[in-house]
Amino acid sequence: MSTIVCFGEVLWDVFPNHKKIGGAPLNVASRLQSFANNVAMISAIGNDDLGKQILEYLKTRKIDIKNVQVLDDFNTGKVTVTLNNKGAASYCIEHPKAWDKIKFTEQASAVVKSADAFVFGSLICRDAVSKTTLYSYLEIANYKIFDVNLRAPFFDKETLIELMHTANFIKFNDEELYEIAKYLGSKFNNLEQNLWFVSEKTSTKHICVTKGEHGAVLLYNSTLFYNSGYQIKVADTVGAGDSFLATLINYLLEKQNPQRSLDIACAVGALVAQKEGANPIITEKEILDFSGL
Repeated sequence: MSTIVCFGEVLWDVFPNHKKIGGAPLNVASRLQSFANNVAMISAIGNDDLGKQILEYLKTRKIDIKNVQVLDDFNTGKVTVTLNNKGAASYCIEHPKAWDKIKFTEQASAVVKSADAFVFGSLICRDAVSKTTLYSYLEIANYKIFDVNLRAPFFDKETLIELMHTANFIKFNDEELYEIAKYLGSKFNNLEQNLWFVSEKTSTKHICVTKGEHGAVLLYNSTLFYNSGYQIKVADTVGAGDSFLATLINYLLEKQNPQRSLDIACAVGALVAQKEGANPIITEKEILDFSGL
């Protein structure tokens, strides 16, 4: 069991016919807590019904909400999600929302300082208020896990490079890896070469790259580990990468074998993708039966 802080957006994913609670850091927190970790969320919601529902959801998932700020001046976040015929998602993210305005507090700072790991993403940096708060917490966090989450137009090259240099662990999807490696000056076309290139350029020893239905590759202490994916019928991909990352973090922080950690993480990501919504309940038996581990 680890103590982990997730920092960033909490919001509603609004689909054509329904809406579900989401936001990458919240999704990661929810899955981490399902493995019986002590998980705290640092974010902000509006003083509105949508925000109250998010707080109730976090409570039911036993996630610490003491540092989820309630703001009168900004509404709870919403994202319009569009799915193509393969279940892949695209997003329209409203700005500004409450999660753009997370303020620094000494109480939250103490939680970050005492945690085993601190999870954050790139989207939270789209607004100067939350970005400044993030940078303050990064100065004191112990093990910094950067979930790259490129959502145009809400990112810039300089911020991405700064965040990679401060992180201890970076998670990309394959498209993000190629794009960011190019920012850093890579001339390579091969995924593994670009992974090594980013590792050397940023002095990061732990990097994972997801490849959709084709699994993932993990660089962990100078060794590459692979999983080739699981065949499923996709319902939607929303939150699959978040659950993948949370599962991988859980097992690596427990000092489990990196290959087994990657295999289970890929299985959980696949199970989420074949269900609707970002945070379906998945049992340990379901994971083990599905993965064959």
